[in-house]
Amino acid sequence: MKRIILIISLLLTFQAFALPIPSAPNLQARSYHLTDFHSGTVLASKDADLKLAPASMTKIMTALIVFRELNHGNLKLNDQVRISEKAWRTPGSRMFVEVNKFVTIDDLIHGMLVQSGNDATVALAEHIAGDESTFAQLMNQVAKDLGMKNSHFTNSSGLPDEQHYTTARDLSILTRALIIESPELYKINAIKEYTFNGITQQNRNKLLWRDSTVDGVKTGHTEDAGYCLVSSAVRDNMRLISVVMGTDSVSARNDTNQTLLNYGYRFYKTHLLYKAHQSLTSARVWKGAQKNLAAGLSKDLYLTIPRNEYKSLDASLELTPQLVAPITKGQIIGTAVIKLNAKVISKTPLTALQSIPEGSFMDILKDEVLLMLE
Repeated sequence: MKRIILIISLLLTFQAFALPIPSAPNLQARSYHLTDFHSGTVLASKDADLKLAPASMTKIMTALIVFRELNHGNLKLNDQVRISEKAWRTPGSRMFVEVNKFVTIDDLIHGMLVQSGNDATVALAEHIAGDESTFAQLMNQVAKDLGMKNSHFTNSSGLPDEQHYTTARDLSILTRALIIESPELYKINAIKEYTFNGITQQNRNKLLWRDSTVDGVKTGHTEDAGYCLVSSAVRDNMRLISVVMGTDSVSARNDTNQTLLNYGYRFYKTHLLYKAHQSLTSARVWKGAQKNLAAGLSKDLYLTIPRNEYKSLDASLELTPQLVAPITKGQIIGTAVIKLNAKVISKTPLTALQSIPEGSFMDILKDEVLLMLE
């Protein structure tokens, strides 16, 4: 049976003049991955699934768990955390907390994200899970739930361990979750310096000074990991996430991220095509209490395409034939197909925007007759 196809012209089909899209830059890093935040489109990538030491970029995962605890009401920013000797003795970058002193969750988050304090990070992990090894189990469960297929964590801070690794792709997934779930708390990543215990330390992400559109996310460095950086920026309502792993200097990680961001913004544009729950078309329903059903998408539909090619987009809405009641709100009843220059670039389920119960005996009988005549 043929599917019902409704063609919707987004704009005129002539193609505006556009610069050709050059291939993504080949940069000196062990791995990198550039994606659009809203659409998830990959704009540039090199060895994105290579398992590497993440160093302090691990703290993005710790932050996600802490933020979830705050969002769920299990923690409050003014809660006091007692600093253990283990947290105090943790090597590497420090917030300079003091053993057996009490520090607020708020201060510890700033110490972890702005000052990259390993001591603050361990203190938060212990406060949430009792000890760091138990917290690492939480980290691995969250990674699994997010679809981070090539990650394994053994500690909260990113200190070297052969069994502690992730990938550029997985860090991109993690960062997107952090921004989606906690947009207000995420803003801490943009703070350029923080003072605690009389000691002022600057954020190690120097792109915050270089590029006003950058608002995060986290640096990392160990001998094994090299110099790493997850960055994110917003220009003209388009957010990109850039992950760079394994460069040989601070300047190299900054330059590589900046190059990737500039490439993405120069040659691509993200468009919101349809809003969630917006009625896009109406479907005929048989044997129902009403005849017409509004159809739309369950989520906003974003597309990232080459700049100046919006006019080359076409959309078709394919509805399942002979929809029979009862219909449940959210039920898949078709597909929205988006083409760019006649090539399919997106297929998204069309869903029922309302429920329609079965009609009366006469409604059912009448429609059965009409269906036999179709």
